[in-house]
Amino acid sequence: MRLPLSFAALVLSTILLQLSSGTVAPLDALAGIGAGFSTTQIGLLGSAHYLGFFAGCWWTPRLLGSIGPSRAYAAFTALGAIGLLAHTLVNDPYAWAVFRMATGVCVAGCYTVIEAWLQADVTNESRGRAMGIYRVADLGTALVAQLLIGVLDPQSYVSYNLLAMVCCAALLPLTLTTSRPPVMPATPRLEPGLAWRISPLAVAGVLTSALSGASFRMVGPIYGQEVGLSADRIAVFLAAYVAGGAAAQFPVGWLADRYDRRHVLIGLSAAAIAACTATALMSDASPGTIYALAAFFGVTTFPIYSISASHAHDFAESGQRVALSAALMFWFAVGAIAAPYAASVLLGRYGPPALFILIGIGHVGLIVFGLARMQARPTTDDRTPYVYAPRTSFLVGRLLGRFRDR
Repeated sequence: MRLPLSFAALVLSTILLQLSSGTVAPLDALAGIGAGFSTTQIGLLGSAHYLGFFAGCWWTPRLLGSIGPSRAYAAFTALGAIGLLAHTLVNDPYAWAVFRMATGVCVAGCYTVIEAWLQADVTNESRGRAMGIYRVADLGTALVAQLLIGVLDPQSYVSYNLLAMVCCAALLPLTLTTSRPPVMPATPRLEPGLAWRISPLAVAGVLTSALSGASFRMVGPIYGQEVGLSADRIAVFLAAYVAGGAAAQFPVGWLADRYDRRHVLIGLSAAAIAACTATALMSDASPGTIYALAAFFGVTTFPIYSISASHAHDFAESGQRVALSAALMFWFAVGAIAAPYAASVLLGRYGPPALFILIGIGHVGLIVFGLARMQARPTTDDRTPYVYAPRTSFLVGRLLGRFRDR
């Protein structure tokens, strides 16, 4: 069961893209603090990224059909590099928000091309192995990206230049591969209401996942700076969250395949509330304790999107899977656009604990809604396998569909 050589090019492009895009968010937060931006303005940068990401998810499949994947990938990479380099030209938070929209479009566009290429390259026999390598590359590089801010100077233009160089390097593997570009699949029809009709609880879970993940990733560096962590310790703080989330995937998936997924979802939210409460109350704790709490927070919140998606697919028909995955991505993007700005406003007004109080309240709402849904509809015994669902593009549902129909 050999994988095609072009698969290595796709993985390498994914690693380089994630290194560039995953580092810019915490780097922007620390650079904004040094430049005197308010916490609200820094939160706006995170919201702008997800606004660009959503626009890119919507626009890219249509663009690919007209100019082809290779040229589209080159265009998106160039847009991302321009967005990074433009940071060094002007020191204004609202201009930076526009630049972050450009990097968000770049991430969505490039992932769409990569996943369309993956869809064309892998066979049913190699799909499991290919997706496993793809997920490990994505999560592993996301962890490394957080650690990079410990060695990059947020006040130096060199840091943004290096990230722009890595973004440009992500273009090389795909443009130099001898593999023929894939025939682009049909654009999934975006039906946000489909997800709500199939599973209101899944929509609530996806929104809560966006509140947790987007707030922490985009505003977490401000929290770290406010509680006295240096840049290298903030890097470990953010990396601990990603590591905890990655480590939780297998045990949580095992539980989700054996027990009522609503029970697992509610249990995770209850644990997330405990993590948020402890973190809010222990803002003056030692760095080691703060790292441990960040890892626990990742364990309890990172899998919520995948559990919510799996729960929704339990009630979906095979022909609805691609559209359902795209609809869930839509709701995640909506939550991720709003969450960083709201979290930054509260943190600026009430201090560092407000970030985790907001997230904790979101999980209280998810528990209440989950208990209400358990009274409204029984679970199904015909469940799909748990699948870790990356939030990368609207096309990822095509890659995961066959796993759910096994």
